Amino acid sequence: MSRVLLAGESWINAAIDHKGYDAFPHTQLEIGCARLLAELDGAGHDVTHLRSHDVAELFPLTLEALDEYDVVILSDIGANSLLLPPQVFAQGRPAPNRLKLLREWVRGGGGLMMAGGYLSFQGFQAKANYAGSPLEDVLPVTIHRYDDRVEAPEGVTGVLSGVAHPITDGLDETWPILLGYQSLVAKDEATVLATIESEPLLAVVEVGEGRTVAFASDISPHWAPEEFMGWAGYGPLFDRCVRWLAGS
Repeated sequence: MSRVLLAGESWINAAIDHKGYDAFPHTQLEIGCARLLAELDGAGHDVTHLRSHDVAELFPLTLEALDEYDVVILSDIGANSLLLPPQVFAQGRPAPNRLKLLREWVRGGGGLMMAGGYLSFQGFQAKANYAGSPLEDVLPVTIHRYDDRVEAPEGVTGVLSGVAHPITDGLDETWPILLGYQSLVAKDEATVLATIESEPLLAVVEVGEGRTVAFASDISPHWAPEEFMGWAGYGPLFDRCVRWLAGS
């Protein structure tokens, strides 16, 4: 069993309904990672989901707090949410740089995964903004400094690279369709386990005493359609990512 902190993968929809002369606003919290949480829980992992609107305030601010987890997964949560806790943004007071903190934690033995999405890697209109950050130093990929999304509404498939690795051994050689991904460049020291349209889809690297994984597509819609999420390899893929990151 691994202790996992999954940060992100939620959003709040705000809408105004107009009915003739009358209108009323309403909001709704959406959770994108319910399927992944169920799969990881079923595999025996102890997962804490830190929703996107809580990340700025509640994501660990010390190495000691990070050490309560074996693996941290960042999914669809931009750098600003990590860089700007309330004491910085609202009160103008200094606080630890959590991107530098994660880098140090990984080098000391932590396991970090970033999954793709509109606020992952560089993201939609480059708003995720991890390019050039301390976190990029420990990821297995180099991040473009522009909007790095590749939308593929027709569906494109991931393909194993043929490298033997405990994460992908025994998985289907060709994976079900995905509807988009991030364009990334694998670092020389990284191992690319799967590609999508000849670009890295799943890459791993060991950094100091720790390990990191980059998954260039989404763990939930819209890039991950039911074909991918309902695939028999979906749960094993991310279970194995967690186990490898935790060193087990």
